[in-house]
Amino acid sequence: MSTTGSQRPAQVSAARRRTVIDALRRGAVPDSGLDLLATGLARFEAALDAELDAVASGGSVFKAVRGEYGSGKTFVTRWLGERAKRRNFAVAEIQISENETPLHRLETVYRRLTERLTTSSFPPSALRPVVDAWFYALEEDVLAAGASEEELPREVEKLLVARLAEVSRHAPSFATALRGYRAALADGDESTAAAVLAWLGGQPHVAASARRSAGVRGDLDHFGALGFLQGLLTVLRDSGHTGLFVVLDEVETLQRVRSDARDKALNALRQLIDEVHSGRFPGLYLVITGTPAFYDGQQGVQRLAPLAQRLATDFTTDPRFDNPRAVQIRLPGFDQESLVGLGLTIRDLYADAAQAPERVRKVVDDAYVADLAVAVGGALGGKVGVAPRLFLKKLVGDVLDRVDQFDDFDPRRHYRLTVDGSELTDVERNLAAAVTEGAVAEGSVSADDIDLEL
Repeated sequence: MSTTGSQRPAQVSAARRRTVIDALRRGAVPDSGLDLLATGLARFEAALDAELDAVASGGSVFKAVRGEYGSGKTFVTRWLGERAKRRNFAVAEIQISENETPLHRLETVYRRLTERLTTSSFPPSALRPVVDAWFYALEEDVLAAGASEEELPREVEKLLVARLAEVSRHAPSFATALRGYRAALADGDESTAAAVLAWLGGQPHVAASARRSAGVRGDLDHFGALGFLQGLLTVLRDSGHTGLFVVLDEVETLQRVRSDARDKALNALRQLIDEVHSGRFPGLYLVITGTPAFYDGQQGVQRLAPLAQRLATDFTTDPRFDNPRAVQIRLPGFDQESLVGLGLTIRDLYADAAQAPERVRKVVDDAYVADLAVAVGGALGGKVGVAPRLFLKKLVGDVLDRVDQFDDFDPRRHYRLTVDGSELTDVERNLAAAVTEGAVAEGSVSADDIDLEL
């Protein structure tokens, strides 16, 4: 992601700035405030905003984001999720993993979706506020149509059936559970209402008594999950939301699972894409992220020819001419110039609220930020593309915080970059190990012995 043309809002609230800086200090991607860091994404904005608008108008979109480790896939999807929230979308980010959320078990994916569902007003899980808002909207519509208070329960029931008619063709138990939830609330039975709502969110092992009272049986299965997703989209739309933005992150982990599970997962992904394109899920913007090896390798998408056909995108031209409207978009990742530019953006964001802003800018000047970027890249075998997370963590936590708090701290004299294995991701650790092996071959002992002069 190039930093050319970076612009930050003139006024940034203390809360937004703190959220971003605290996350970077931990070495994490911020959950919000990403527009403060969104440099070099202008070339995607028009196409992605147009797709969000199309989904808000009742369409559906599937998008695949590709990029190497460290290229900013999670950042881009969260940035796009923030833009979706500003359009009153609900948002859910799901990490795909073999043990916690296997893609071939769509009932588990749906459960994670409801657990991590968030809106501009409610943090995860926002399922209950959304459902409550939906019933309130039904009541308002019924009253606006002229129903009396005595007729309200019966008329709400009729409207519920009508609104979920299409959903009930595939998953009749979705509407049944909603009726059971409302009945439990009317009876003042909070524990049963909570249990029924948990079942509606795909949770297993809900008490049999609660399921009986709602008139539903068993647990949600793979095929029912698609019907429940369709129902959730209807509830979101009728409760005032324009759509649902869902991210399936780190789909490349499918390459490391057993071949039978991998084949099922790839077929499930193909099924999801087909359902999105068929128009079954109006109001859904579905995004997956993965590495080029996942999209192009024989252990990933290419293993299933129909899926490979659906995701095929021409990347043979200069990246400047990539089509952001295509099913796949690629992130070229960071080079030394863009990494330094991002560091300068963070330095200025930090300085704006520092105790000694002028001192921060003077001591951590442009040249020092560039030197630190070179050093962190060197500690990772010169792989600048995977350096941003560690670079920003070191810049904020090791340098800017100290400069701001200690008047006599000079990073050029008092700070020597060290990289401990415990603070690295697996990819970063492998690269650092390669540097260490090279250093040992030349007589050094460990990564800490590699002299990185700043």
